Amino acid sequence: MSAEQASYEILSNSNVQRPLVDYPPNIWGDQFLDYHFDEMVYAHKEKKVQKLKEKVKRELLELANDSLMQLKLIDAIQRLDVAYHFEMEIEETLQRIYDDHQHHLQDDNLYNISLFFRILRQDGFNVSSDIFNKFKDDKGNFKESLITDVRGMLELYEAAQLSVHGEEVQDEALDFTTTQLEAIAPSIKEPPLGAQVNRALKQKLRRGNPRLEAKHFMSIYQDTAFHNKVLLKLAKIDFNLVQSLHRKELSMLSRWWKDLELAENMPFARDRLVESYCWSLFVYFEPHYSFARCFLAKFIALVTIVDDLYDSYGTLEELTLFTDAINRWDVNCMEQLPKSMRQCYQAILDSFNEIEDEMEMQGKTYRVHYAREALKFMVRGYMKEAQWSNSNHIPTVEEHYEISILLTCYTSIISASLVGMDETVTKESFEWVGSEGPKKASKTVKALNIISRFMDDMAGHKFEQNRVHVASSVESHMKQYGISEEKAYEMLKKKVVNGWKDMNEGFLRPTEMPKPVLMRALNLARFIDVHYSDTDHFTLMGVALKDSITSLLIDAVPNDDDPHLHF
Repeated sequence: MSAEQASYEILSNSNVQRPLVDYPPNIWGDQFLDYHFDEMVYAHKEKKVQKLKEKVKRELLELANDSLMQLKLIDAIQRLDVAYHFEMEIEETLQRIYDDHQHHLQDDNLYNISLFFRILRQDGFNVSSDIFNKFKDDKGNFKESLITDVRGMLELYEAAQLSVHGEEVQDEALDFTTTQLEAIAPSIKEPPLGAQVNRALKQKLRRGNPRLEAKHFMSIYQDTAFHNKVLLKLAKIDFNLVQSLHRKELSMLSRWWKDLELAENMPFARDRLVESYCWSLFVYFEPHYSFARCFLAKFIALVTIVDDLYDSYGTLEELTLFTDAINRWDVNCMEQLPKSMRQCYQAILDSFNEIEDEMEMQGKTYRVHYAREALKFMVRGYMKEAQWSNSNHIPTVEEHYEISILLTCYTSIISASLVGMDETVTKESFEWVGSEGPKKASKTVKALNIISRFMDDMAGHKFEQNRVHVASSVESHMKQYGISEEKAYEMLKKKVVNGWKDMNEGFLRPTEMPKPVLMRALNLARFIDVHYSDTDHFTLMGVALKDSITSLLIDAVPNDDDPHLHF
């Protein structure tokens, strides 16, 4: 039987009523399948990057007697997303500045104070937000005179995104600057500044993907007077260099996906390999995370299929068998499964066996155990949701939190993201995630789940309610509190805002986990903010996700003096 015939048989079985969904098809075809990765060109560019890195390091050290200039240079390094090359230098510089931070608090310049606060706070240094009270008038409002200081307003707007609970001045600053910047944005005459303001209003810096934001910032930065030419050159070459590695990885993954033939044999599910790789790229883009990134991309692509098995294909009887098979984790369970589910089950077992072999050589097989347990929790949550959907049960807010948030796929995704990482990750990291019991997850991971679940529910609400689907958090809040859909959205948006405050709080020193572990949670939340802010771009192949893939994986950064621009 051909794949086309098998697909037709699966979708046309009239004896079983299934909640089938007409998902948008894969739009990329075999575009990423064949890619020529030139090792010599890559090595040549690596040497070029190394030379430029050394120059930037020297410049940063030479500014040791000018903390403000150091902060400005670090800001540019971070916005251009090459900070991973200077982690030690940045840490030492910020620690020194923080140790002497009382000196900086004497500054009355809004831009300088806001920059100082943001750079230190986003790196975990707990600078008090009380420093912004000096910019208020006698009535407790931010001074009207600040409106003319566009750079200062923009910097305050971005600093306010790092607020934690109890920082009213930060909330007031965000409201004030948002209102004022939106009002003056169309009339800003200076092109680089105007572009920067418009981008900042479209995508909050704290919640955006650094890689995408770097690409936007490059064009702004190069039009800024006195920009650092060496740093800009480094950023452009580095972006294209790393992009070539990402293209190589996606090519290998595309071959793996094509060989699995899941898309052909399970046509009821979303075919999202490229999008899954983009998701993993948001979690970590750095070259040294290549192995971890590729495993995570496989995991997300397979979890997407599993999600659709429960959400838009399987009957309760079939899903009970599949849930049991996942929990038993035994190839002998294959015989009990419906034919349409066996291939997916086999692919999951094979992928985990492959990563387990690698982890065994490194003495880290415990990591695979934790990721597997998180996956088991996830399918048990999916099974409960399927039962709710089958009985038309609208869960209470508490039930929804217990199942749809704590047992969300995001817990399993962050667990999977840690498997291939370096020695920074320990058993305690997986326990912090909640891999062996979601109720034990840290506040930061729960914040990730809240942000992701509520934004996902709001983004996909209209689409999902056009078919048989489990009641989302929107319906739960509407029913329990007797409120309108609009009011439910308002409640959920407030919870998302609080989730971001919890996320920010988790980064304040001393932290529960090393920064590389914390970054996985933050970057997963960023993927949701970018691609679920208005609709479910992952499911519906929305413009935002297409643009991300094009920017990160197709379009290189223009670089006139680079003879190897096109990879």
